Amino acid sequence: MIKLHLRAAHENSPPGSVFALDLTGLRDPAVTVWSAWDRNQVIGLAALKQLDTSHAELKSMRTAPTYLRRGVARAMLDHVIAQARARGYRRISLETGTAESFTAAHALYERAGFTVCDPFGSYIDSVFATYYTMAV
Repeated sequence: MIKLHLRAAHENSPPGSVFALDLTGLRDPAVTVWSAWDRNQVIGLAALKQLDTSHAELKSMRTAPTYLRRGVARAMLDHVIAQARARGYRRISLETGTAESFTAAHALYERAGFTVCDPFGSYIDSVFATYYTMAV
Protein backbone atom coordinates (compact mmCIF):
# COMPACT_ATOMS: atom_id res chain seq x y z
CA MET A 1 0.00 0.00 0.00
CA ILE A 2 2.87 2.39 0.77
CA LYS A 3 4.55 1.63 -2.57
CA LEU A 4 1.23 2.22 -4.36
CA HIS A 5 0.79 5.52 -2.53
CA LEU A 6 4.27 6.77 -3.38
CA ARG A 7 4.06 5.64 -7.00
CA ALA A 8 0.71 7.41 -7.49
CA ALA A 9 2.01 10.56 -5.81
CA HIS A 10 5.00 10.70 -8.14
CA GLU A 11 2.87 9.92 -11.22
CA ASN A 12 0.41 12.72 -10.44
CA SER A 13 2.66 15.52 -9.19
CA PRO A 14 5.82 17.10 -10.60
CA PRO A 15 9.24 16.49 -9.04
CA GLY A 16 9.73 18.52 -5.86
CA SER A 17 5.98 18.66 -5.23
CA VAL A 18 5.51 15.24 -3.62
CA PHE A 19 5.30 15.23 0.17
CA ALA A 20 4.00 11.69 0.69
CA LEU A 21 5.79 9.89 3.50
CA ASP A 22 7.85 6.83 2.69
CA LEU A 23 8.35 4.01 5.20
CA THR A 24 11.07 5.95 7.02
CA GLY A 25 8.80 9.00 7.32
CA LEU A 26 5.92 6.87 8.56
CA ARG A 27 8.19 5.47 11.29
CA ASP A 28 8.75 8.96 12.74
CA PRO A 29 7.58 8.96 16.40
CA ALA A 30 5.39 11.99 15.61
CA VAL A 31 3.41 9.89 13.09
CA THR A 32 0.68 7.35 13.78
CA VAL A 33 -0.41 5.05 10.95
CA TRP A 34 -3.71 3.17 10.69
CA SER A 35 -4.70 0.57 8.15
CA ALA A 36 -8.03 -0.90 7.08
CA TRP A 37 -8.22 -4.58 6.25
CA ASP A 38 -10.54 -6.95 4.42
CA ARG A 39 -9.61 -10.36 5.75
CA ASN A 40 -5.85 -10.60 5.07
CA GLN A 41 -5.62 -7.70 2.59
CA VAL A 42 -4.76 -4.08 3.42
CA ILE A 43 -7.39 -1.93 1.72
CA GLY A 44 -6.73 1.50 3.21
CA LEU A 45 -4.05 3.58 4.87
CA ALA A 46 -4.04 6.87 6.75
CA ALA A 47 -1.52 8.63 8.95
CA LEU A 48 -1.58 11.55 11.35
CA LYS A 49 1.52 13.60 12.13
CA GLN A 50 1.69 15.76 15.22
CA LEU A 51 2.89 19.26 14.31
CA ASP A 52 2.52 20.65 17.83
CA THR A 53 0.32 20.00 20.86
CA SER A 54 -2.77 21.45 19.19
CA HIS A 55 -2.21 20.86 15.47
CA ALA A 56 -1.80 17.68 13.42
CA GLU A 57 -1.38 16.92 9.74
CA LEU A 58 -3.30 14.25 7.88
CA LYS A 59 -0.80 12.24 5.82
CA SER A 60 -0.75 9.28 3.47
CA MET A 61 -4.44 8.72 2.76
CA ARG A 62 -4.73 5.85 0.26
CA THR A 63 -7.34 3.26 -0.71
CA ALA A 64 -6.59 0.08 -2.63
CA PRO A 65 -7.78 0.49 -6.24
CA THR A 66 -10.31 -2.38 -6.04
CA TYR A 67 -11.92 -0.73 -2.99
CA LEU A 68 -12.37 2.78 -4.38
CA ARG A 69 -15.85 4.33 -3.96
CA ARG A 70 -16.76 1.78 -1.27
CA GLY A 71 -16.41 4.02 1.79
CA VAL A 72 -12.91 2.98 2.86
CA ALA A 73 -11.41 6.47 2.61
CA ARG A 74 -14.31 8.06 4.48
CA ALA A 75 -14.09 5.45 7.24
CA MET A 76 -10.34 6.01 7.55
CA LEU A 77 -10.80 9.79 7.57
CA ASP A 78 -13.53 9.59 10.22
CA HIS A 79 -11.26 7.41 12.36
CA VAL A 80 -8.34 9.82 12.07
CA ILE A 81 -10.55 12.79 12.95
CA ALA A 82 -11.91 10.94 16.00
CA GLN A 83 -8.38 10.07 17.11
CA ALA A 84 -7.28 13.69 16.67
CA ARG A 85 -10.15 14.82 18.89
CA ALA A 86 -9.32 12.17 21.48
CA ARG A 87 -5.70 13.37 21.52
CA GLY A 88 -6.79 16.94 22.16
CA TYR A 89 -5.74 18.48 18.86
CA ARG A 90 -7.71 21.59 17.94
CA ARG A 91 -6.86 21.53 14.23
CA ILE A 92 -6.06 19.06 11.45
CA SER A 93 -4.52 20.30 8.21
CA LEU A 94 -3.40 18.57 5.05
CA GLU A 95 -1.63 19.12 1.75
CA THR A 96 -2.77 17.45 -1.44
CA GLY A 97 -2.20 17.81 -5.15
CA THR A 98 -4.06 19.93 -7.68
CA ALA A 99 -4.08 17.56 -10.67
CA GLU A 100 -7.40 16.15 -11.85
CA SER A 101 -6.52 12.82 -10.20
CA PHE A 102 -6.94 14.54 -6.81
CA THR A 103 -10.53 15.69 -7.46
CA ALA A 104 -12.10 12.82 -5.50
CA ALA A 105 -9.80 13.53 -2.55
CA HIS A 106 -10.77 17.21 -2.56
CA ALA A 107 -14.46 16.26 -2.52
CA LEU A 108 -13.88 13.80 0.36
CA TYR A 109 -12.10 16.40 2.47
CA GLU A 110 -14.67 19.10 1.75
CA ARG A 111 -17.59 16.77 2.61
CA ALA A 112 -15.83 16.00 5.92
CA GLY A 113 -15.66 19.70 6.80
CA PHE A 114 -12.18 20.69 5.66
CA THR A 115 -11.82 24.13 4.06
CA VAL A 116 -9.11 25.46 1.79
CA CYS A 117 -6.40 27.35 3.67
CA ASP A 118 -2.98 28.90 3.20
CA PRO A 119 0.14 26.71 3.42
CA PHE A 120 0.95 25.64 6.97
CA GLY A 121 4.04 24.35 8.75
CA SER A 122 7.02 24.22 6.40
CA TYR A 123 4.95 24.15 3.20
CA ILE A 124 5.26 26.97 0.70
CA ASP A 125 2.62 28.19 -1.72
CA SER A 126 2.62 26.18 -4.95
CA VAL A 127 0.32 25.84 -7.93
CA PHE A 128 0.74 22.07 -7.52
CA ALA A 129 -0.66 21.95 -3.96
CA THR A 130 -3.95 22.61 -2.25
CA TYR A 131 -4.04 23.03 1.53
CA TYR A 132 -7.01 22.20 3.75
CA THR A 133 -7.72 22.61 7.43
CA MET A 134 -10.50 21.99 9.92
CA ALA A 135 -11.12 22.60 13.58
CA VAL A 136 -11.73 19.39 15.54
